[in-house]
Amino acid sequence: MTTALKTQKKLKTGIEGLNKILNGGIPENRLYLMQGEPGTGKTTIAFQFLLEGIKNGERCLYISFSESREELESVAASHNWDISKLNMLELGSIEEQLKPEAQNTVFHPSEVEMNETMNVLYSEIERIKPHRVVFDSISEMRMLAESSLRYRRQMLALKQFFAKQNCTVLMLDDLTTSPKDLQVQSIVHGVVHLQKLHPEFGTERRRLNVVKLRGMEYLGGFHDYVIEVGGVQIFPRMVSADHESKPAPHKKFSSGLKELDNLLGGGLESGTSTLFLGPAGTGKSTLAIQYAYAAAERGEKAALFCFEESLNTLIMRTKSVGMNVQKHIDSGMMIIHKIDPAQLSPGEFTHLIKSAVEEGCKVVSIDSLNGYLHAMPEEQFLTLQLHELLSYLGSQRILTLMVLAQQGMMGHMMNTPIDLTYLADTVLITRYFENNGSVRKAISVIKQRSGLHESTIRELMFTPTGLVVGKPLTDFKGVLTGVPEFTGTDKGLQKNA
Repeated sequence: MTTALKTQKKLKTGIEGLNKILNGGIPENRLYLMQGEPGTGKTTIAFQFLLEGIKNGERCLYISFSESREELESVAASHNWDISKLNMLELGSIEEQLKPEAQNTVFHPSEVEMNETMNVLYSEIERIKPHRVVFDSISEMRMLAESSLRYRRQMLALKQFFAKQNCTVLMLDDLTTSPKDLQVQSIVHGVVHLQKLHPEFGTERRRLNVVKLRGMEYLGGFHDYVIEVGGVQIFPRMVSADHESKPAPHKKFSSGLKELDNLLGGGLESGTSTLFLGPAGTGKSTLAIQYAYAAAERGEKAALFCFEESLNTLIMRTKSVGMNVQKHIDSGMMIIHKIDPAQLSPGEFTHLIKSAVEEGCKVVSIDSLNGYLHAMPEEQFLTLQLHELLSYLGSQRILTLMVLAQQGMMGHMMNTPIDLTYLADTVLITRYFENNGSVRKAISVIKQRSGLHESTIRELMFTPTGLVVGKPLTDFKGVLTGVPEFTGTDKGLQKNA
């Protein structure tokens, strides 16, 4: 890395997430390339880059080879942007200036000589003297050049010209004429690649990665982004090491239930993660909400991210066991997000959790990891992203609650869609067992890194006044395997908790 680039001024891109990826922005007076197929948001990002310059009092120029001013103004209007101060050079409208004998007004690169086009471009840039330039797009330049040698020479000439003008240039490439143009990548100082993915179900996913940024450090890898009214929003990949650990004393989070706290050795430790594992219907979600509810009762904010359950169902279900969740939603102490895995990208989901932490939430609940798994394109990425997410939440002293439903209800047919028990600091298992003609539920702590815990298996009951953790199931064996066997002498299980 050269000293010149280290001390060089950086320009903000107009997109907060992209600035973070680029460690503050891009060095000024350099040439950059943004590649992506049609529909990836190149024009939108380009406008945000130029509008940021206008906001800072800079002169900016948009050079368009194919789109008319009317079309570009339509794009700006869709985002409620005012581009009245933006200079535009519409090369599609200067054909008559270049060739008076031409009768139509549509610009065809093959019909106009390269040097004539470039002379008009150079003259306009020297007249406006812009600080920022967007060049849209180099695909037309390739066709205009007709040969790769001439194209490379022209791109080098453009680079030298822009360097003398002291302006920062963003070139767009829609990859329609050359999907892998390494010539320009070797010339420019930085390359950003945009992708649009089409899963078999759900909305399209967009992501970007920085291919190179000469002489500067940046956050590598793929970063999710969305196009919304108001522009592109980019979600930098979570890197837990980039966040400073929050200095805070260790504290125990109580569930509000003495028996459950005793089972866990006094409660759950701040900065740890807990996995509630078991078949559907055994009370995993209710247990997780119990901790969030108890935190809200103490005046600590909690955030719940629900993949399967609607808000109305959650409120009614928790009300049936004595929890008035609605009052804490109204007061802002409990924030509940309904997540649609078919619509939300993993990066956006991570951004939502990070925002909740920055808003002061002390408890974060993810219900369930099965839904989170379905939001991921491939299973192995879930473990990697979840590891970074849990490391970040741990460094911020957040109590993280995760629900994972096992497939199957009882017996040896139960299995887990993905093994995440090694990531969690605490693992609670819930099970069904049969007694005297009725189906009942049990709970046990299998693992807890932060301290001692009971090794007993207790009955778990849900009553109109709340959750009840009963006495140890000493008259049964095989409860955790899903094939319980009664070994006592009394055929009826004690009803007292």
